[in-house]
Amino acid sequence: MKNVLIISASPRKGGNSDTLCDRFAQGAEESGHKAEKVFLAAENIGYCRGCGVCNSTHKCVQKDDMAEILDKMVDADVIVLATPVYFYSMDGQMKTFIDRTVPRYTEISNKDFYFIMTAADTQKANLERTMEAFRGFTEDCLDGAREAGIIYGTGAWQVGEIQSTPAYVQAYEMGRSI
Repeated sequence: MKNVLIISASPRKGGNSDTLCDRFAQGAEESGHKAEKVFLAAENIGYCRGCGVCNSTHKCVQKDDMAEILDKMVDADVIVLATPVYFYSMDGQMKTFIDRTVPRYTEISNKDFYFIMTAADTQKANLERTMEAFRGFTEDCLDGAREAGIIYGTGAWQVGEIQSTPAYVQAYEMGRSI
């Protein structure tokens, strides 16, 4: 059994990327894994202040929900990062979240990473900038990070449209295949 942590950066509960997170979790749980979703919009996570204190203490000076999420990341075997794509990149919730991993990013090692991106755009190639940003974080900053799968949820603008795309089935199947 693997411990799967799903980070949903959707600003809308039940939005398209959040729906794919739930499908991924369903597939993982049906395969006997433990899956937990963190819905970032419901968490209290401040912006990184760039103070540098965490470089020596490995703790952030801010007293918010990020410390608990970092504990979960360190303990996870599998991490799913999911975001809607806004103006060809991840949304602000995801970027803020990634910036706030600095206190313990060296401990987020040897993890399998899955990536979920949704966009109204129908061209998968236009989501590659977002994927490159994710790779910059995982491949260049985290030891032993393995890219295990990518879901490009294209052609979904309104809430619920993702359910009629191939990404809906793909998220479930990818979760089952962990």
